Amino acid sequence: MESLRSHVFLVVLLLAVALPFSSLPQRSSAAKPPESVAVTAAAAAARLNYSEALEKCIFFFQLQRSGKLPPSQRSAWRGDSGLTDGKAEGVDLSRGYFDSGDNVKFGFPLAFTVTALAWSVVEYGAQLKALGQIKAARDAVRWGAHYFVNAHPKPNVLYAQVGDGQSDHSCWERPEDMGTPRTAYRLDAQHPGTEPAAEAAAALAASSMVFGKTDANYSKSLLTHARQLFNFAKRYPKKYTDSIPSASAFYNSYSGYNDELLWAAAWLYRATGEARYLDYIVTHEKDLGGTQSSVQIFSWDNKYAGAQVLLAKEYLARQDPSLELYLKRAKDFVCGTVVRGVRTPGGMLFLMSWSNLQYVTAVSMALSVLADYLDAAPASAGNATAIQCDATNVTTTNIRRFVKRQTDYILGVNPKKLSYMVGFSASYPQRVHHRGASLPSIKKNKTLIGCNDGWPYFQAKAPNLNVLTGAVIGGPDSTDAFRDERDNYQQCEPSTSINAPFVGVLARVAGGPPTPSKKTSPPPASTRAPPPPLKAPSPPAKRK
Repeated sequence: MESLRSHVFLVVLLLAVALPFSSLPQRSSAAKPPESVAVTAAAAAARLNYSEALEKCIFFFQLQRSGKLPPSQRSAWRGDSGLTDGKAEGVDLSRGYFDSGDNVKFGFPLAFTVTALAWSVVEYGAQLKALGQIKAARDAVRWGAHYFVNAHPKPNVLYAQVGDGQSDHSCWERPEDMGTPRTAYRLDAQHPGTEPAAEAAAALAASSMVFGKTDANYSKSLLTHARQLFNFAKRYPKKYTDSIPSASAFYNSYSGYNDELLWAAAWLYRATGEARYLDYIVTHEKDLGGTQSSVQIFSWDNKYAGAQVLLAKEYLARQDPSLELYLKRAKDFVCGTVVRGVRTPGGMLFLMSWSNLQYVTAVSMALSVLADYLDAAPASAGNATAIQCDATNVTTTNIRRFVKRQTDYILGVNPKKLSYMVGFSASYPQRVHHRGASLPSIKKNKTLIGCNDGWPYFQAKAPNLNVLTGAVIGGPDSTDAFRDERDNYQQCEPSTSINAPFVGVLARVAGGPPTPSKKTSPPPASTRAPPPPLKAPSPPAKRK
C-alpha cells in the first residue's frame, strides 16, 4: 500500500481511541436490507464453500514467501528470492514474508501476521485438523517464526526490516529479480524499537503454543526468544520509527508501543503460565492503557482489543478482580463493532477507506474468539458473560452472525457479487496490485525484468498473468464501490495481515465450535492460582 495510508490511519485511531462509543458513528440504516435481499443473501451464503476458502487463505502465504522455497512448495509461478538478505550483517534473513504487493519485509506487520496466524492455530487447531489444513497452517506459522528467530541473534538485537520502502516502490519487479537495496535495519540498545520487539515476542510466544505438542524443543526455543524480546522491548522503551525513520511512511505506530507490551505480556502469560507476566500486566495497568481504552479496531498497529480479549479469558476463568476491566473493555469492543459499527449498504463493517478489510478480518477474529471464551466460561462467572450495549442485549449468537456476515461479504455475498478473495468463486478481482502476480513468472521467463522494465505490466489493462490464489485484498469503500485496477492500491492490494486473522475466522466458520480442552494456560510457576479447567467452548497503511 502507499505511504498515504499512514496519515489516513491517524483519523481512524483518533476515532477508535479518543471518542466515547456514544460519539462514534452509528450503524448505517442501510445495514438493514429489505427482506427479499436478505433472503437472496442467505441463499448465496449457503452456496459458499468455507473449507475451500480456508485452504486458499492459507495457501496465499506460500505465494508471499521469501527465501529458498522447499520441495513442498505448491505454487507453480514463484521462485527463490531474497537469498542474500542479511548476509552483509552476518545473519540469515532470507525467509519471512513479503508483506503485500511489494518486496519489502516490514518486521512490524510481519510479526503481527505471525501472531495472528499462530492465534488461529491455538484457538482453532482442532477445526484446522478436521478440515485437513493443520499442517499447512503450522507450516505458515513456522516460516514466519523461523524468520524472527534468525532476526534475533542476540538478546537485545532485532532486525526489524529488510529492504527500503522508497526504492522498492520506485520499481515494479519480481521478488526473484530484486535489484533494489536489501538493507537490514537493526534495533539494539542504542537504537531500540519497542513495537516490533514486543510484537515479535507475542508472535514467538503464540507460535510456541502451536508447536508445544509436535516439536517440544522448537517450542522451547521460541519461548526463549520471546522472553528475551519482551525484556528488550520493555527495558528500552522507544518508538521504533525513531530508530528506523523510513518505516514511518509505511507502517507508522500511531497507537504507541504500550499496546504491544500489553499484548506480548498477555501472550507470554498464556504460553508459560508464569505469574511474572500477569504481575507485570496488573502492576502497569494504567501505563499500558488496556483498561483505559475502549477501541473499535484491531490491527497490525493497535493490539488493545486482542489483549483485552486474551485477558477477558483469564478473568472468566477465575474472576480475578484485577482483570475485570479487561472483560469490560472486551465487551465495549463488541458494542463498538457489532452494535454501533458503521456498515456499508451491503453490510460490510466500515472502519477506513484504505484497505478496510484488514480491519474486518482482524476484528472478526477477535470477536470469534471472545464469543467462544464467553461460552466456555465456568458457572462461577455468572452474569459476567452478559453483554449489554445501551438498550441492546448482545448474545454470542449475535456475535457469530455478525462475523459470518462479514465472512460472507468478503467471499462474494455483496452488492458486486464479487469475491474479495482472489481465486475463490467464479468472480474475483483480476488486476490485484502485486508485483509478482502481474509480471511473467520466473518459471516461464527467466530473463531479468529490471526495475523499470516491469512498469508496462503495471500499466496494462489486461488481467494479472498469475493468480494470487487466496489473497484477500483491501476491498470496497463505504458505498460498496470497488474499482478493479492495478493502480488502485487502496482497494486492490493484498496483505499478509489481512489473511492471517482470516485463517482463524474461516476455521471457526467452516469447522464449528471448539472441542473441550482441559486447561487454557500452562500451570503458573508462582504464587498466582492457576485457572481452573475450562469447559470447551461451544462453538495503516500501505503503499504501492
